[in-house]
This record gives sequence, C-alpha cells and structure tokens, in this order.
Amino acid sequence: MREMQEKAYQARDAQYLLLKAPPASGKSRALMFLALDKLINQGLKKVIVAVPEKSIGGSFGKTDLKNSGFFANWEPNDEYNLCTPGMDGSKSKVQAFKNFLDNEEPILICTHATLRFAFEELDESKFNNIILALDEFHHVSADGDSRLGELLRSIMQNSSAHIVAMTGSYFRGDSVPVLLAEEEAKFTKVTYNYYEQLNGYTYLKSLGIGYHFYQGKYTSAILDILDTDKKTILHIPNVNSGESTKDKQGEVDTILDTLGDITKVDADTGIIHLKRANDGKVLKIADLVNDNPKDREKVVDYLRSIKTVDDLDLIIALGMAKEGFDWPFCEHALTIGYRGSLTEIIQIIGRCTRDSSNKSHAQFTNLIAQPDATDDLVRQSVNNMLKAITASLLMEQVLAPSFKFKTKLSDDDKAEEGEIKIRGFKTPTSKRVKDIVESDLNDLKATILQSDVILKAIPGNVDPEVINKVLIPKIIKTKYPELTEGEVEEVRQHVVIDSVVKTGEIKEVGDKRFIRMAGQFINIDDLHIDLIDRINPFQKAFEIISKDVTPKVLKVIQDVIEATRIQMTLEEALILWPKINDFVKTFKKEPILQSTDPLERRMAEGIIFLKEQKRKADNG
Repeated sequence: MREMQEKAYQARDAQYLLLKAPPASGKSRALMFLALDKLINQGLKKVIVAVPEKSIGGSFGKTDLKNSGFFANWEPNDEYNLCTPGMDGSKSKVQAFKNFLDNEEPILICTHATLRFAFEELDESKFNNIILALDEFHHVSADGDSRLGELLRSIMQNSSAHIVAMTGSYFRGDSVPVLLAEEEAKFTKVTYNYYEQLNGYTYLKSLGIGYHFYQGKYTSAILDILDTDKKTILHIPNVNSGESTKDKQGEVDTILDTLGDITKVDADTGIIHLKRANDGKVLKIADLVNDNPKDREKVVDYLRSIKTVDDLDLIIALGMAKEGFDWPFCEHALTIGYRGSLTEIIQIIGRCTRDSSNKSHAQFTNLIAQPDATDDLVRQSVNNMLKAITASLLMEQVLAPSFKFKTKLSDDDKAEEGEIKIRGFKTPTSKRVKDIVESDLNDLKATILQSDVILKAIPGNVDPEVINKVLIPKIIKTKYPELTEGEVEEVRQHVVIDSVVKTGEIKEVGDKRFIRMAGQFINIDDLHIDLIDRINPFQKAFEIISKDVTPKVLKVIQDVIEATRIQMTLEEALILWPKINDFVKTFKKEPILQSTDPLERRMAEGIIFLKEQKRKADNG
C-alpha cells in the first residue's frame, strides 16, 4: 500500500470513516482495501460506491490486488457498474440497484444521482450491514435542501451501515458546512496532506502556484503563458463570468488560430491535429468545450485510452476535466478567470499533480483580469482578484510543511524536530479543539480567507491585532458555535500562528533558527504570542498585490475597499487606543484622515468613533 492507503487501512474498523487526501493520492484503491476487509473480515454483506459523475466510476473497475500481496482482488460485476450511458434516474438503473440489495452480489458502483433516486424507493433498513462509500464527499451538504446530505443523515440514524467518505477537498464552494458538528464528531478522520504526498513522489518534486494579470480580452494575453511544449489543461471561463466573451466555441477557435493551423480532425477520435505556427510541430489537442454529444464521446473515449506522453499535448475544457479526471502527464493547469470555489481550484490543481516520469515540476496558473477604474464592475473585479490571490495563498499554506506548536515554559525548554515553542501559547484543552487543529485547520483558513471582512482587510488598512483578535475570533464563533470563549481563543491562536509561520521564511544560522515575519528576522526561540498577534497573517497577499500590479491598479483596489470599508466596532477602537497614544507621543500630533498611510487613517477614524461613543454616553 501507498503511505496514505496504509494510514486509512489502520482505521478500517471504524464504522464512520472520513478520508481527506489530495487528488491523485490513491483514494480509490484505499477504498478497495477498506471495503474488502469489511466484507471478508468484518462480516458486512455489500459495498455501494457512489461517485459524482459517470466518468469517475472507471477508477473503481476490476483491480488485481493479490499480486501486490493483499488477500483478495477487487472484482465488481459489470452488470452492477451503473456508471454507464443513459439517465442516472432511469427505471432500469434504479431497478438494478434494488435487485443488488436483494441478491448475493457484493459490489455496486453508481453515481450520486442514482443513489438518490433509488433511496427514494427504499427503506433505510435495506442499508443494514452495507458499506456506503461516497467519493468526492464535498458534494454532500448539511443544508436541509441537500438531498445527498439528507440521505446520509437518514442512513446514519436509521441503519447499521458503515460509511466511508472520501474527498480531495473538504471545503464546498459555498458557506454551508459539509456535515453538522454533531454528525462530524461521529467520524474517525484520516488526513493526508499535499506536503506528505509530494514528499512520497518519485518524479514530481515541486508545485508552483501563480497568477498572471491581463487587460482587455484574455484571448489576446493567452500566448504569454500558454507554453505548448508543456502538457496543459486549459480551462476557459464560465459563460456567465465577466472574463467570458459569451461565445465559448469562438474562444476555442481564437485560441487554436493563435497557436497555428489545423491540419485535420481525426474522424475516429475527434482529436484536433494542429501545426504550430513558430516551428511546424504537430500538436494533438482535445476540445471538451464542444458539447455535441457524438463528438464529445469520441474525445472522452480517446482520453480514457491515453497510454504515452505523446498521445496528447493540450486539453481545452470548460466544465469538464476537473474532478476525478486522470491525465498523469499533465504539467500545467492554466485556468482563465476567477473561480468562486476553493474546491474547484483544488480539483483543477489536482489534475497536474500526478507523479509521472515526464515531469519534475507542475504548475497551476490563474489568468485574472486587472480591475479597471472606468469599468462598471470594478468592485466585482477587485473582489475576484483578492479572492483569487487568497485562494492561492491558502494553497501555499496547504502545501507547506506542518509544525507542532507547544507552549515554551522556560529558556531551557528547547523545541524538538518539527516543533516550534511559543511563550504564552495556549495548547488545546478539549478533544473538539484538538480535532479542529488536527483535521480542520485548512478548512477553517478557507472560511477565514473567503470572508468579505478579511478580504477588505488584506490591503493593509486594518491593524493586524484587530484582524487577529477581533475579526478571526468572530469567524471561528460562527463556524463552531459550540465552542466556549476559552476554546475559541485556543483555536484562534493556532490558526494565527500557523498562518504566520507558514507564510514566513525560516532560515537556520548555526544552531539557531530565524523566521522572517513582517519584514524582519526573529529568533524562533524568542517567539511570544503577543508578538505574533501584531503581525498580519495575510501580509503575503498584500505583498503580492503591491508587487504584481501597477501603482494605478493598487490605488483602484484600495479606493474600492475604502468605499465599502469595514465599520468601526468598539473592540477595534479599544485595540487602536494605545496605538493612537503611542502615535501622538512619537510624532507629537494626532493621526489625520488625509494621511497616505492606511493605518494612520484608521487611527484617525478610531478617534472620531471614540469621541462619538463618549458623546452618546454623556447624553445617556
């Protein structure tokens, strides 16, 4: 077994198992090991594997596991692979599902939709002694309107079924949690991160995450970053987005014309052969934007049968080739336009992170429109740009090595390998906080980074202590309402420290370690929670904005945020008050609203706010 599969297999006795691991880490095979053990050694009768779309069903086909030393092979009967052409809710598929529950067959593979349709005609008791495996589990939601979420809750409450839930990304694109807290607490979690995955690879050693800004139409900027010597999946923007020209096939044609001349379209496979303009090399291109069912089916069949690196050079897609799609040779995932969902970004990045002998580096690039002050939609494009940058910032943190944080008790209290000790740090005191810290930290960061309040604070116009001590705790309380004040503070400290350390740069000089935070190197042995609380955990996002866009565009971003600025709260004003006093002592003047420094302006607003509060108090 691969490392992740072994980790999952060690938890095979759990009735409810949640497996979080990156795309391409081997979750499908991990499930085969788990399900076969439950069927053969734990007395369960059947396994149902549900996947979000038919194409992913292929990952669960017949697999020889005995050859590698396992005690059984994975041998589903083709008759009960319902990921076949035809409607997911067709009578024949629902009937086949019901027949399966009443016969001796051990394995069924179907889509989430077929599972939902069949469930409507069944009693929950039919799922007794059955393993229900939900692949790409982030499609479930705790929302009352989510039929898959409702189905899962019902089966957990009213049957003895075992659940294996698998996902490469545990954040949904919206703000609704995947599971309610009390349901989630029932699951044993196995988490395997990107850093562990990349470390275990033979060929792929690094992953780059970047963005490229353009003005005008994206089709005119595409050649700046589309290197057709690299195997690439190009995702064009959704037709409803601001980046789209609203003519998706026209965009594909423009991209192809920019690259060279089409010599032929293979009648059997639908693959486009294009003679590259600069050197005459023939490129093989798959067009998945064309939604003529006959043409698309041919292309999809060809993609499933790719065996060598030379079989394909470029895929152009819109909604396809994201989740569960497999092209191990892919080196570059190039995505046009802002994507609203972190799940979608992680799924796209996962397309280029399979280990393959043709690459040592993989790259994800997001091509984003620069905000234009004259545009009606300037507020939306600023928001999109900030969200795209915070999404990649989150991905960098997901990819960074993890440290264990502990309280430093004295000067002699030295940290061990992989540890950082911090004075004043509160360690988790409850199992719930430990679970959040161990399994949910990236999901919590995603919620924080997607918050409008935090986005507006990124360009340096809110004091870091206000971000860390006021804004972040509010988000934690909303996400985990069951936590006490003390537990919220423990989670807050952990998420702030983890963010600051992972975006910092660590250097070793002799036997000492230094971390770069807010532009200066600090001895790790001298870290104190009060010092960390004075650092903006999202400083890097601000540095990226400052460095990668022109001063004019930066001014547009700051003006848009200024116009929709966060309202002052008493908590923020009280944090600013000692800083205002220090400012007056140092500069012998009060902060002014006209200052070019956003923090000085905020202090000036703080004075106005506090005077107003005092006036109200004096007047009862």
